[in-house]
Amino acid sequence: MNSDTIYPIVYPALIAFFINLILSPILIPFLSRLKFGQFVRDDGPKTHLKKTGTPTMGGIIILISIVLTSILFLKDNRDGLVVLLVTIGFGIIGFIDDFIKVVMKRSLGLRAYQKIIFQLVITIGFSYYVVKIANLGTKALIPFSGGKEIDLGIFFIPFLIFAMLGTVNAVNLTDGLDGLASGVTVLVSTFFTMVSWGENSGIFPIGAAVVGSLLGFLLFNSHPAKVFMGDTGSLALGGFVVATSFILKMPFFILVVGLIYVIEAISVILQVAFFKITHKRIFKMAPIHHHFELSGWTETKVVSVFCITTAIMCLIGLLGI
Repeated sequence: MNSDTIYPIVYPALIAFFINLILSPILIPFLSRLKFGQFVRDDGPKTHLKKTGTPTMGGIIILISIVLTSILFLKDNRDGLVVLLVTIGFGIIGFIDDFIKVVMKRSLGLRAYQKIIFQLVITIGFSYYVVKIANLGTKALIPFSGGKEIDLGIFFIPFLIFAMLGTVNAVNLTDGLDGLASGVTVLVSTFFTMVSWGENSGIFPIGAAVVGSLLGFLLFNSHPAKVFMGDTGSLALGGFVVATSFILKMPFFILVVGLIYVIEAISVILQVAFFKITHKRIFKMAPIHHHFELSGWTETKVVSVFCITTAIMCLIGLLGI
């Protein structure tokens, strides 16, 4: 393996890492001075109350490092630029939501229907690109099938919309503990980046940039966190993961490598549905990472177990290609 082969994946990761490393000590105090502090729900784990006021909207740092790095390497790479635009688009939605919650002091942020409308606009635009412009077709790789694909036909667009909205919001739900969403996503991003590199799809520079940026962010986001990514970061990362999976024709692999995302989302759905029917709760608190906390697990243990699970699932995912 020569340097001409390896540098397109190593350089973006290193550059994004160091950009994040430089920006974080500058922007974190700035966010703190602007009083962009995290609101912590008082019905959650009591250990989280001390996090009130910790600077949030750190996703801005993640996005800046990804964008600055990607534009150096993507050049005329159309697929990579579209993935970058999707990432930025969802990041902007998250930023608006964070701004309303943190600056305007409206705890709910964007209303649910507003989020869905904005997310649908980006999703529909991306689906148009996949089907009409990139001509990637309506097939998707089936995990553990020996390379077989399933043609979703007329169901492809509805499936893409469901998968995109589901994944983006599942990543958002995962962002609830110090280093959890960033730790899980850096592993998932590494998986898709390595697959992209192996297939020479051309989108691996942005994947490498995401990996490097998250590694830098983890230095400040791991427990005890000095900054949170907020919806700015979590929605952007969700957009990156799902857009990349569709460009690679691997959306079903999110169920494998993104198992933690799936479990987090399902735990919320089950909790809400069960409570409406029985007025009782399945979990002590949802998303499920809070259930484990309230069951006696330390925050660092939950994050470690979830990240280890993701690492194992990414290895299993490689076997399923």
